[in-house]
Amino acid sequence: MKIVCWRKSSRSTNNANCVEVARTGPAVGLRDSKNPGPVLALPARSFTTLVTRIR
Repeated sequence: MKIVCWRKSSRSTNNANCVEVARTGPAVGLRDSKNPGPVLALPARSFTTLVTRIR
């Protein structure tokens, strides 16, 4: 079983939207830190595109 290290966004606060990300080999996982059950997994290239467009 592979252990995944989740990292909380530096823009997250305790009272707002909290997003965590983790690299899982060729993919990047995204989840809500307040509800860590469901995970959205994207290919690393798609995650990079998403972050670039959001900024």
